[in-house]
Amino acid sequence: MRIHRPRLDLDSVAPGAQDAVGALDGFVDGLGLERPLLDLVRLRSSQVNGCQLCLAMHARDAREAGVPQRKLDVLSAWREAPGFTERERAALAWTEAVTLVSSGQVPDAAFEAARAHFDEAELAALTLAVVAINGWNRLAIAFRMAGSAEPAGVA
Repeated sequence: MRIHRPRLDLDSVAPGAQDAVGALDGFVDGLGLERPLLDLVRLRSSQVNGCQLCLAMHARDAREAGVPQRKLDVLSAWREAPGFTERERAALAWTEAVTLVSSGQVPDAAFEAARAHFDEAELAALTLAVVAINGWNRLAIAFRMAGSAEPAGVA
């Protein structure tokens, strides 16, 4: 396995950039969504995007917030897995739809499902959480911020 070094030091070339993205996270954290739900959203988006740095961080955060390990173990198969509440399922569907927006528009069905479990302020908070983690994922992946591990021979 080959470990890649970071491509650049974001703090050196764009001082304050990480603070700005972090400020959005802090803003989202203050909007009242339950911590375990936010951690599931951040973890699921990181799974979809393949961000190893964020996966490690948000799995740890989720465990610390009281998310059961059995739920974390099956998060990528949440549609089929037992143990997720309807609110969590709606949030995860919304997370995937917003994360994968480049594959097409966010489906009306995902919006309606989310609206059934979140009021407008909560839906705004949920969407901002998805926006923030997608930003972190893209920064970490693009610049290999923590160094990504790839099997030998994979560029």
